[in-house]
Amino acid sequence: MNIFSADDHAYMARALQLAARGLYSTSPNPRVGCVIVKDGKIIGEGWHRKAGEPHAEIHALMEAGMAALGSTVYVTLEPCSHHGRTPPCADALVGAGVAKVIAAAQDPNPNVSGNGIARLKAAGIAVECGLMEAQARELNEGFFKRMLLGHPLVRIKTASSLDGRTALSSGESKWITGEAARHDVHKLRARSCAILTGIETVLADNPQMNVRLDAARLSNATETVRQPIKVIVDSSLRTPPDAAILQGAKTLIACAAPNAKKAAALEAAGAEILCLPGADGRVDLNALLSRLAQKGVNELMTEAGPRLNGALIAAGLADEWVQYVAPCLLGSAARPLFELDEPASMQERLNWKLADQRMLGADLRLTWRKT
Repeated sequence: MNIFSADDHAYMARALQLAARGLYSTSPNPRVGCVIVKDGKIIGEGWHRKAGEPHAEIHALMEAGMAALGSTVYVTLEPCSHHGRTPPCADALVGAGVAKVIAAAQDPNPNVSGNGIARLKAAGIAVECGLMEAQARELNEGFFKRMLLGHPLVRIKTASSLDGRTALSSGESKWITGEAARHDVHKLRARSCAILTGIETVLADNPQMNVRLDAARLSNATETVRQPIKVIVDSSLRTPPDAAILQGAKTLIACAAPNAKKAAALEAAGAEILCLPGADGRVDLNALLSRLAQKGVNELMTEAGPRLNGALIAAGLADEWVQYVAPCLLGSAARPLFELDEPASMQERLNWKLADQRMLGADLRLTWRKT
């Protein structure tokens, strides 16, 4: 078992802080930070900014220069050992002559996992792993899930009244929550690789489902905001070709049955059609998540109505629920949060645990995790 010092923890905490700067920009790559230390002083820092650009270790090595010889490197994820869009970071560390590498977590990517550590050790570099691993995994929970289970992290977002209603019976829902909560929703969108909604939401609200914040309003962003992929569950391809959601970023439409004429019109509008038939003429949600993972989606945010949200929960596909609660009542006839079958007994109820709570203006944000 590795024993890490207080200084080790401080340097890794700094590396994690750097990694978090990539919260809105690194997809589909993980968020990684790196700190290089020599003689008790930080001589180089770096973080991965964007897929296709240099990794965290390279930025830190460039800052350290020749002083990296004999140094200790703190990195939040095992250095890569394969040629992707960029050369292997493990080779760069070997070439720089570093003496020791401390990694927070082993990379779950099968192209890397353990290989980067093995390459460093083969070059005579001391390697330790596991320092602040939980924090490193939490920062990249979607990436770990995609690599290990073949699905993205699924985060359901809802906005509701105190009595759990999301809209009036007429469908009117603007605005249940205040400006601070709505701003926070855009930050969740910005960190997501894709946003999922259903055809009923598209037809009722004609939403854009994009990030409407500039980089200056995202605490760690340093460049133009990346727009997430938009995904519509639309069993019979009822999405209008002129729908607002088809404008801007790439849009995927998952259907249950092919319709060449409708598909051609939507493809002409820029959409990509995925035919994923499931039971009862519905889209196979499990297959959809697998397909999104294959497309590099780490975090999927769902902004949908009670039917799709309920289906995801009932199928056990939702990992997290971010619930914005406004201090108002809408009444029993208003629309519910989820359409779910009643459990046969209290012992069969679906339990969630509270992971975080905070106030946003007058509204309460609750983050729930599946137990």
